[in-house]
Amino acid sequence: MAKAAKTIYVCSQCGYESPKWYGRCPECGEWNTFSEEVRQSPAKAPSAAVSLGTAAPAGYNPNDIMKLQDVDSNGEVRYHTGISELDRVLGGGIVRGSLILLGGDPGIGKSTLLLQICEYLGKDQKILYVSGEESRAQVKLRANRLGVATENLMLASMTDIENVVHAIVQTKPDIVMVDSIQTMNFAAISSSSGSVTQVRECTQILARVAKSEEISIFLVGHVNKDGAIAGPKVLEHIVDAVLYFEGERHLSYRILRAVKNRYGSTNEIGVFEMTTEGLRQEENPSMMLLSGRPNNVSGTCVACVMEGSRPIMAEVQALVSKTSFGTPRRMSTGFDYNRTALLIAVLEKRAGYFFGNLDTYINIVGGLRLDEPAADLPVSLALISSLLDKPIDDHVIAFGEIGLAGEIRAISNVEARVHEAQRMGFQKCLLPQASMKHLRQEQYEIELVGLRSISEAFQYVSR
Repeated sequence: MAKAAKTIYVCSQCGYESPKWYGRCPECGEWNTFSEEVRQSPAKAPSAAVSLGTAAPAGYNPNDIMKLQDVDSNGEVRYHTGISELDRVLGGGIVRGSLILLGGDPGIGKSTLLLQICEYLGKDQKILYVSGEESRAQVKLRANRLGVATENLMLASMTDIENVVHAIVQTKPDIVMVDSIQTMNFAAISSSSGSVTQVRECTQILARVAKSEEISIFLVGHVNKDGAIAGPKVLEHIVDAVLYFEGERHLSYRILRAVKNRYGSTNEIGVFEMTTEGLRQEENPSMMLLSGRPNNVSGTCVACVMEGSRPIMAEVQALVSKTSFGTPRRMSTGFDYNRTALLIAVLEKRAGYFFGNLDTYINIVGGLRLDEPAADLPVSLALISSLLDKPIDDHVIAFGEIGLAGEIRAISNVEARVHEAQRMGFQKCLLPQASMKHLRQEQYEIELVGLRSISEAFQYVSR
């Protein structure tokens, strides 16, 4: 007699399993993410021979075990996508046999990006595009809008994972794109499509196909805030690379960031602009982020942060105004809120600038988020500029970390930041005095000013 099915509750964000329902997941802390699933118990326990390892199971091949020196690593093949920003994030291109997850909010441009690279990849590779959300005719309409007309692109509209695997084996493509993994379902599992179990099992099946057939597979993963659909967090340990699209839907700029990458760096980003003809890469994001910058206005300062090996300029805006409430407001967009409160406290205690009864607002233009400590100095200078209503010179750039004692501490990659500032036409660069030992003024056309504390910084930048 078969055992009864077991009911469990699974968190759709992190995959945590529990025999009872929780309002808040004890693993990841998210609310209302538990969904009920039915799991069938195995018909029989594994045999004693398998559990003790005394007999080889069916399909075991002793030749699968090799010495490290005997493994051939020269056969790695990377496919270039034709978009240098995407190749940068991937670490140089698509590795053959890799499984790549492309996540992001609905409508941010995931399907558009994958369909765009098909035009370039289709010159030499055979591509299978599996859509579980749109029909073949709908995909063709989007391809016509994006100008994709390669003959090596095959379209399929199916949601059964067994049919998808059969189509891959029959057509033998070089690259497969599954849009999206939440629409795939495995008939052997009773749960509905999009559940944690379905998404995990379908991804594991595709991972086996990618490794055994040496086929690169892209998976599109949607993120839904209400927890009804399993997000990419469940799949990060299965796939080889996880790419996230960031940016607001009502803004035209998109940032592609690698969260996990077994074949490259996780610090690189790609910058894109969404247009009527699809995504357009921005090879010079600093110029894009500084375009439209106001002149002779207080409360603005230019920062230089490192995204992987790339220095990027960003405009920091600050607004300080008299509060209308008993407690002043502190708001921050694109910069850590707690870091803002810390900098305000340092400016009051160490530099003598009073913000106690004033509202302060911080905004990073272009939708970029500054998480690096080097952004402390430009944010502080923008706050002082708005407080005193004195504009900062338009040709000044600043970067440096601020400590609790008001000192300006050294940062990394100083040479790359100074070279980028000089290339963008800035005339004066404010940086930590401790970082000046790595630079020589005669090698640069830009003026370098080393600072030891925040109290002496503003005198070098005001008009």
